[in-house]
Amino acid sequence: MHRRALIAAALAVAAASPALHAQDKWPSKPITYIVPFGPGGTTDILARLVTQKAANGLGATFVIENKPGAGGSNGSDLTAKAAPDGYTIQGGTISSHAINASLYSKLPYDPIRDFKPITMIGSMPNVLVVRADSPYKSLQDVMAAAKSKPGSINYASSGNGTSQHLSGVFFEQLTGGKMVHVPYKSSAESLNALLSGQGADVIFENLAPALPHIKAGKLRALGVTSDKRSPSLPDVPAIGETLPGFSIVSWQAIFAPAGVPQPIVDRLAAEMIKAVKDPDITAKLVAQGIDPGGQTPAEMAAFQKAELEKWARVIKAGNIKAD
Repeated sequence: MHRRALIAAALAVAAASPALHAQDKWPSKPITYIVPFGPGGTTDILARLVTQKAANGLGATFVIENKPGAGGSNGSDLTAKAAPDGYTIQGGTISSHAINASLYSKLPYDPIRDFKPITMIGSMPNVLVVRADSPYKSLQDVMAAAKSKPGSINYASSGNGTSQHLSGVFFEQLTGGKMVHVPYKSSAESLNALLSGQGADVIFENLAPALPHIKAGKLRALGVTSDKRSPSLPDVPAIGETLPGFSIVSWQAIFAPAGVPQPIVDRLAAEMIKAVKDPDITAKLVAQGIDPGGQTPAEMAAFQKAELEKWARVIKAGNIKAD
């Protein structure tokens, strides 16, 4: 019996060794980083910024794949169903990994059960912007038009259920006004619609992609969605100064499929956190109005859970559904 037990144990070790050996060799090929939104948006910008730095530490290249649609759900579903071998990860956001769970009645993935958090890249407010030639000169102008002429203002977003969309919904709830939501597939598309004057009058855009247009004088910032004014736009009031209780902060994180072995998750987290906290990356994030992250996987998991609960309450109160 003793001899049989030894043989069985040896066979078990031999069977497990290829998997262990594969993990030891990871990464041995390019890593796909899915961006569940179109090119040019915040998630895309940050993916390219962080992976350039992390690639050195991992000794691997990253391939960015944009898979937009359904407020980040399409790309997230691809990640959830990808082989859990560490060669597919994604940029996850407040929409794809918090809001969508309550917004869609048949979400094809579970934002907690189907993923392992890696780290937070950063968080930022949205900013209410209009064209430089817009008749709306202040937040109060937009509020007055939305109330006195319901439906006269089109506000764009990068998709149903994104923080841009729900910023507009929350704004309507607190002001009693009514605007028309026009969803696009990416921040780049919605910003182009605003800049061209075709399809959008205002946007509650992520600060990062909006900031260059604000600094160039093409867009006018009327308010930020965070509790306090942004250091990047100190002269622009927080919307909460006029609408008490209005507070929304968008966030960007990195996730892997749930089945990825823990040693690979730990290595990914170590290198991604190191990248986020690199002085050069930190400076670039701050320059874009982003508060750098770098949380551990456990800290990111706790934060995500709290966000899921928060947005479930908001969406239920507004009776909002994207499908």
